[in-house]
Amino acid sequence: MTHSSPLPPGLDLTDLAARTAPQACGDMAEVRDGVDRLDRALVALIAERTRYMAAAARIKPGRDAVRDEARIEDVVDKVCRAATKAGLPVTLAEPVWRELVEQSIAYELDTFDRTRG
Repeated sequence: MTHSSPLPPGLDLTDLAARTAPQACGDMAEVRDGVDRLDRALVALIAERTRYMAAAARIKPGRDAVRDEARIEDVVDKVCRAATKAGLPVTLAEPVWRELVEQSIAYELDTFDRTRG
């Protein structure tokens, strides 16, 4: 069942849209401003992703279901394909997502233990 959801809290599309495009940056202040704006958007998106990990901890039948190697590889494969389409080097995307997944699993385990253990 699909339910639409508003944008994640903290994701300010106006702030994000106000950045200078990388190819149009003329100085380091513009580069840093663009990076800072993107970082704020990424934090909001990762926070939303983390709320899904809390939902998984609530829904999964047991602690042993938290780590799912097949799902990890599925996520990384999808990210690598999306990275390629977006022009993001897979050599950057894959290790970043593997770490994000590992930290997400740790968070989910902690949440499972705090709420159900």
